[in-house]
Amino acid sequence: MKRREAVQYISLLLGTTIIGSHYFLEGCKSKTGVSMTFTPDDVAYLDEIADTILPATKTPGAKAAKVGQFMTVMVNDCYEAPDQKIFHQGMDQLNQAAQNRFGKTFLEGSSQERHDLLVEIDTAASAFQKKVRGYFEALPEEQKSALAMKKNFDASDPMAPKMRENPNYYFILMKQLTLLGYFTSEIGCTQARRYVETPGRFDGCVPYANGDKAWT
Repeated sequence: MKRREAVQYISLLLGTTIIGSHYFLEGCKSKTGVSMTFTPDDVAYLDEIADTILPATKTPGAKAAKVGQFMTVMVNDCYEAPDQKIFHQGMDQLNQAAQNRFGKTFLEGSSQERHDLLVEIDTAASAFQKKVRGYFEALPEEQKSALAMKKNFDASDPMAPKMRENPNYYFILMKQLTLLGYFTSEIGCTQARRYVETPGRFDGCVPYANGDKAWT
């Protein structure tokens, strides 16, 4: 799967813009000049978060695809400074949320406790996103057009400042990176999706049954 196709695919799944996708698509680094330090323990922690979002089923999960390492590269290379800071702080926030909910760190929680916590955070994050989208939808058409032009020409998301006000914004970043990292990995492309390295012909209409894998 090409990078642009992957970004479009994840954007459709989540119904939102993928943070840092502009730099990811161009294969270059952001201009923040900031590089956050991630320890091996941080990578292992992020792997567990990702694997809770996309656990192993009939195919390997996000940890097997080394999504934690992918997250660190994306945060350092493709995120603007405010998002880098929020992502790092979010790692501590998630542990605090785990302490508040079940009296231990995220890694100390059971798989079910981790799952339930992330569902709770995701629900709250999505509700806030919906409010922000409603705010922009209510703007006059002329103002919305101006913001759309700014986004297209400046490659910046005019919704970003309001989105960052979301107390659970950090989890939106983690979830986006989990999906993007997984579906651009070898495992995601060749096992989670149906993969044909060199198709022999073009099939314009292929039968599809509910539950079938999508094609890479």
